[in-house]
Formats: sequence, C-alpha cells, structure tokens
Amino acid sequence: MTPDTKRNEPAAAGTEGATDATEATDALRDVIARARVVLWDFDGPICRLFARHTAEGVAGELVEWLESRGLHGLLTPGERRSPDPQILLRAVEDRHPGSDLVAELEERLTQEELQATESAMPTAYADPLIRTWSAVGSPMAITTNNSARAARAYLAGRGLIDCFAPHIYGRTQDLRLLKPDPYCLNRALSATGTAPSAAVMIGDSPTDWEAATRAGIPFVGYARGESGEKRLRAAGAEHVVRTLETLLRIVRQ
Repeated sequence: MTPDTKRNEPAAAGTEGATDATEATDALRDVIARARVVLWDFDGPICRLFARHTAEGVAGELVEWLESRGLHGLLTPGERRSPDPQILLRAVEDRHPGSDLVAELEERLTQEELQATESAMPTAYADPLIRTWSAVGSPMAITTNNSARAARAYLAGRGLIDCFAPHIYGRTQDLRLLKPDPYCLNRALSATGTAPSAAVMIGDSPTDWEAATRAGIPFVGYARGESGEKRLRAAGAEHVVRTLETLLRIVRQ
C-alpha cells in the first residue's frame, strides 16, 4: 500500500458518510413534501408536559389514592414503583376493565395533566415549526395518549390552538384504544379526509411508530438524545431527528 493510498482512505470514508447523510436528508425531505396533513404526538414533540409537575410525582399520587381505598394489592411492586402514570392506568384497566374505578383514576390523571400544562416546557423549535407548517397550508391534528383536554389547554396557552382545532384526539374511556393502537390516528385521518400515505406523524416513542405503521402513515421520530434515537431506530423508525430545527428548515424551503 502506497503512502498516497493511505492518505486517501480517510477522505473516502468521510465522503461516504456525507453521502449517507445527504441521502437521509433527501429521503426525509420527500416524506415532508408528500404530507398533506401532519399528526403530532403531544408530550415530547410539542412539549415536556411533566417538566416541573413530574410524572414520577403524579404516579406516586395515583398509587397513594389507590392505597387509600384499600387497593394496595391491586398493583404489583414494580407497578407501584413505576414513574409512568400511564402504566398505572393501564394496569388498573387490565384488572377492572371499564369499571368506575378506572374512570375515576383516568379523571384524576387528567386533572394532574391539566395542572402540568401550567409548567410544561415547550420543545425547542416546536412553536415556529407548527406555525410555519400551518401557514403553508398543512392541516394538523393531535394524536396523543394524554387527555385531549390537557393538550387543548396547553395549545391555547401557547396561542397554537387555531393550528389544530378541532382535530385534537386524546385518551378515551376505552383505554384499549391507546397507542400503539392506531385508533386516534385513524380518527384524525377520517376527520380530515386524508389517505394514510398523504399524512405524516411526528412522535417520540416506539408506540407512536407502531401506531403510525399500523395505520400506514409515514413516521418521523423526534429524539431528545442518543438513547431516545436508539429506541426509535430499534423499533424500526427510519427517519429520526434530534432537533425539530431540521424539520423547520425543510418546511421553510
């Protein structure tokens, strides 16, 4: 191997990496260009709902409420320690489907989510991306496992409600229809008269990706960091961005 060949190797590797990145950006640009309707998950891509009113605290409050009613044994030790209130809600639904207990627990979670909207942190670039995408004529919908009331309250507080209303689809009384079931996504498609291939979903979890895939909707993952990106790609997501600025630049072109 000659010295010249050795010097050329890093340049070739760098060129290959740049080509891959360009191809990925072009593919993402094509997904965005084809989208006529944009479906958004709420907690994550739009805001950190439990930034200060923490999810761990909410889960703890729900566990204490269940225990105050003599239902300590309803949850497993792992579920009682879970920092995710959605896990608790699903666990109670699994054991008492459609019961008044589930309905009351769900309403308590909704009230906690509404309180959390007052201190939620906007995701970087989410507001300008939503406004820009809406301004160029793309209808938008919220498709979330959170309460629609909480999503509506947050969006109203940020002056974004007109970009989405009336298409805000959240948790229903039938918890079996939470994502990864595509129910709320299909509601959005039906209400806007949109074919799955003419939409795109922005989500931050494997359940978002699965729901979009089951509905036949192209998916763009949003990840705050490396671990989030790894989870999305391990689930099967092809398009993942670490910042919504990437999408904002594409939409503005």
